[in-house]
Formats: sequence, structure tokens, C-alpha cells
Amino acid sequence: MPKDNVVVGLDIGTTKVVAVVAEVTLQGRLNIIGLGETPSGGLRKGIIVDIENTARAIEKAVEQAERMSGCRISSAFVGLTGPHIGSINNRGVVAVTGEDGEVGPEDVERVLQAARVIPLPADRRIIHVLPRQYIVDGYDGIMDPIGMSGSRLEVETQIVTAAGAAVQNTLKSVQRAGLAIEELVLNPLASAEAVLQQAEKELGTVVVDIGGGTTEIAVISQGCLWFAAVLPIGSEHITSDLAVGLRTPLTQAEAIKKEHGCVLAELVAENEFIEVPAVGGKEKKRVPKKMLAAIIEPRVEEIFTLVRREINGSHFQGLLPGGVVLTGGGALLEGITQLAGEALAMPVRLGWPENSGGLADMVASPAYATAVGLVNYGAGRLAHTQAAAGREAIWENFWARLKNWWRELF
Repeated sequence: MPKDNVVVGLDIGTTKVVAVVAEVTLQGRLNIIGLGETPSGGLRKGIIVDIENTARAIEKAVEQAERMSGCRISSAFVGLTGPHIGSINNRGVVAVTGEDGEVGPEDVERVLQAARVIPLPADRRIIHVLPRQYIVDGYDGIMDPIGMSGSRLEVETQIVTAAGAAVQNTLKSVQRAGLAIEELVLNPLASAEAVLQQAEKELGTVVVDIGGGTTEIAVISQGCLWFAAVLPIGSEHITSDLAVGLRTPLTQAEAIKKEHGCVLAELVAENEFIEVPAVGGKEKKRVPKKMLAAIIEPRVEEIFTLVRREINGSHFQGLLPGGVVLTGGGALLEGITQLAGEALAMPVRLGWPENSGGLADMVASPAYATAVGLVNYGAGRLAHTQAAAGREAIWENFWARLKNWWRELF
């Protein structure tokens, strides 16, 4: 049976579809209670190209998660990625209309709506309007302006946009699998939720999620998203390079990459060899392990060169003392943090999903960062909704008691 305190994250990736089910405790802690994972065959570079195949993969992943968790899954927070993703900084301004000049929830809603007014092509859709800070009568750095006094309310936002066709294909695939979408969530934003500590979010940190078909970038500063981009290149390209360079099937190249892959030739001993199956079922051949690194290193260098270009082009004016946090399945290659540090000229660490209990060991890998981040995001939304419902219930109770008192009085 569905439960009110259960959230589901659905990561529709180029190489795999992952469904994570988590239970939110009364203390706000996440307990992972279900995981489903299946190969994905309907995407290319993060974009859905086959709705039927994608829907079938979603169904399989959800069925696995349902069996493990014992919960019926009817809706999920769904990740969205692809090179069509764009981000824009914008500002909204409104006059405060509350009594005695007090900022109310309706003023906050109006100023966020004002920030949404940007010139967009007909084929683009707004996915997120994320407030970075509010400004009341010129005083900035305000995160929650409700209850403050003033006459003018401003907000600085990060607006995330996506191609309308890509959004529609995602909606169709999920709905065809029998699920409702709670909310579409930007993948790198979800990954940041899973792998960053609060101090890193405040100081300024770059999250780089290397997936199968894409590499996702998010600049997080002062606790908010400042910039996001998605590159159409990922660990699948490394697999393809190995398949061509070693003259072996793609499936074998993927297995070799995961087991023996290293991005720096200097980390590999001269006398290390591996067995590589040849195309066409011929006998295996012995290949120096250094040869793998020689094939992998240029591709990974290319990825980080493009990442550096995106960061430099983001026009972020602040510092990034938190450095770079690498995550995603492609971040598991040996030596990748060292190469990333040299290419990006920043401190680099590997990011793992944290701050969850239950079956957390099953998702304790950078490969599950996005899926775990989606349930983290969903838990935050659930808490916000419950808090709003609680405030509404308090007011309803207050007015009911006032009416009863009035009847008793007269």
C-alpha cells in the first residue's frame, strides 16, 4: 500500500534506470527501503529516443523497488538531464501588499512569478525557479522574507530551462509506465543534494556527475544553485574508445573498463597485462594495462577540458573553496580525482551519497548519487508541504475555536 511518508526517486539514465524508495522518519531522516535497477535502452546522450523501451525499463526498475520495499509505487520525483538544459540568472521585483507592510506568502509567490517572466523560445520550458536570495527594501542576503516589514520585495533566482519536446517525452515515458510525476528535478541539482555537505554548499563547490551519456555540472554557492550545464559526453564514450582501440566487443570493453580502467598511465606498472577477448570469438590476446590508460586518459582529459570551459563561461564571480566533487558511475575510474585536480586546478574529491539509513549500503556508490539525491529533494518537498498543511490546520483550528466561543457568548 502507498504511504504518506514514502518518497521515490527515479533516475532515467542513458545506461541504466534506477528507482530508489525511501521512508522519511518523524525526525526527518531518510531510510532507504527499496532499490530497483535495470539497463536502459531508450536513451542517447541523456535524451529519450525510444519511449516504449524507456517505459519498459522504468516498469522493471519500479517492480524491483516495489518488491524490495513492500510498497506500491504510484508516483516519483523524476530526474531530467540532456544537453538541452540551460540556466539563466534573473531578478523579480514586487511591492509588498500585506498589512502594515509585512511580507506574506502571497508576496513571495508574486515575486517568484515576476522572476519567471523571461523571453523564451516557444520550444523551451521552465523547470525550476530557484531563489538564491531575497532583498527587502535594499537589504540583501535574506533567505526567508516572510514576516519581515518593508515596501519593496526583490528576489534573485536561478531559472533552469529545458527543451519542451524532451520534457514531453520524459512525461510520456513515465506515464506509460503507470506512474505519476511528483516533480521533474534537474539531475545535477539532485546529485548535489546527495553528495555535498552543508558547508560545501555554503562556501561554493562544483559538482561534476559523469554518467553514461552525459556529464552534468552544477555550481552551488551560498546554499543555492548558481549555474548548471549538461555536456553530451560521458563514460560510454570511454567504453567506445576501448572497444575500438582493443578491437573487442562493447560489452567486453565495458567490463574491462570497470575492472581494470585507470586514467593515468603513470599509476600502472610496466609488467601488468590483461586478457582481452577479440571480436568474432577469436582467442584472447594479452594487452599491457598501460595501453588501457593510454586510451582512457585523452578522453577523460577532454571531458574535464569541457567542464573547465563551462565553469569559466558561467561568469561566476565568487570563489569556489569547496573545489570539485566528482560523482556518477564514470567517477569510479582509478586516478580520476588526480587527473581532474590537474585539469581543473582545484581540489577534487569523490562524492558518495550520505546522510541516509536503512539499506543505505546498497546505494553507497557515486553511481546512485542522482537517484538518492532525488529522494532527498522529495523529502524536502514533503517536509515543506506538511509544514504548510500544519500552519493551515492551526489557523483552521483557531477560527473554529473563535466561532465556538462567539456562539457560546451570544
